[in-house]
Amino acid sequence: MRRTLLATVATVAALILTACAGGPLRLPFAAEPTAAPPTMTLAPTAGLAPSPSPAPADEAAAPAAPLPTIEPVPTLASDVTNALEEEQQILIELYRRVNPAVVSIEVVADHPEIEGGFSPGSIQFAQGSGFLYDDQGHIVTNNHVVEDGSEFQVRFADGSIIEARLVGRDAGSDLAVLKVNELPEGTAPLQLADSSEVVVGQTAIAIGNPFGLQNTLTVGVVSGIGRSLIGPMSPSGGRFRIPNVIQTDAAINPGNSGGPLLNIRGEVIGVNTAIRSQTGVFEGVAYAVPANAVARVVPALIATGRYDHPWMGIGMRDVDPVMARRFGLPVRQGVLVTEVQPRSPAEQAGLRAGDRAEVYGGAPLILGGDIITGMNGLTVRNGNELISYLELETSVGDTVTMTIMRDGRELEVQMTLAARPGGD
Repeated sequence: MRRTLLATVATVAALILTACAGGPLRLPFAAEPTAAPPTMTLAPTAGLAPSPSPAPADEAAAPAAPLPTIEPVPTLASDVTNALEEEQQILIELYRRVNPAVVSIEVVADHPEIEGGFSPGSIQFAQGSGFLYDDQGHIVTNNHVVEDGSEFQVRFADGSIIEARLVGRDAGSDLAVLKVNELPEGTAPLQLADSSEVVVGQTAIAIGNPFGLQNTLTVGVVSGIGRSLIGPMSPSGGRFRIPNVIQTDAAINPGNSGGPLLNIRGEVIGVNTAIRSQTGVFEGVAYAVPANAVARVVPALIATGRYDHPWMGIGMRDVDPVMARRFGLPVRQGVLVTEVQPRSPAEQAGLRAGDRAEVYGGAPLILGGDIITGMNGLTVRNGNELISYLELETSVGDTVTMTIMRDGRELEVQMTLAARPGGD
């Protein structure tokens, strides 16, 4: 193409020069060839090969030869996929059965007045999940989903939206109960599992409404048991704990709160309640309040609107071997009493708090108090075990026998548990 263009340019130049010289103007015809211009070779750009000459038009138009026939990638043999297909079918069937009982909860509240006294009225400001607890329309969810709401509506899997009322809530377990007065046809309550039988490694299935995406299923495993979460404020300014929490890596995100965590049989092993995250979205660690807590708390919420947690009235710090060696404590593990609240069961039982200030692990430590090492004949190694036992095995008004270490001696002290103050 370059040579053709150069030839054309040379011809035009010759014509112009001829005209300017006053000679006869003659156009070249095919029968009268003109002299070919000198050949010219262009140096290729560094790193690039010279462009090949284009194929003649008749060659370019010729149809390309077909590619050889290649068979599709073969599917996996059934004897390889049988186990996965069986698991897949279990999840499909589980979702079909459980899904109608899982709901989306929409929380409405009155918008506060803005400048000029104008109020926009009621707005939807929160959304969470829940599940049908019984055939009377009671729905379990998280306390933090409903605590600031004034009106509630429940969206079922079939698209039905039904208004609900708040029956009761408990910040100490992060559980709450709503009630609807009608149920979509074919909707049945879910069964609770015995969460004391949950083990690390078993399948965990979450159904809920992450980011408002209704009735989403995610699958993982139980990653840990016996965790604790920070609970409501205590009268002394500290915080109570929510014990026996289940940890899972099934994806939980904002909007999943209050939905069920299920075992492979479709039984509720926990209520999804929190995630550990630096970004506000799922990063592999999620938590669920155990089903055995639901079994204790929810009937009380339905009956009275509240749940009374057993209470001792102490501040505590876990004893570990390094602490014991450094400060000369008589045991390597246990619960050090750092505070005894006035008029509490602990004060009435005669428990003693410490009076010597030290620093351990970068935090203040009060030494000299009793160290609890057992309750009702069971070993207590840390505060989480102590609170777990109180929450799942005792009730307000029960008398428990504690084993303590005081001044190097082992003693037994009886205490009658009271209701935790400040509960709602």
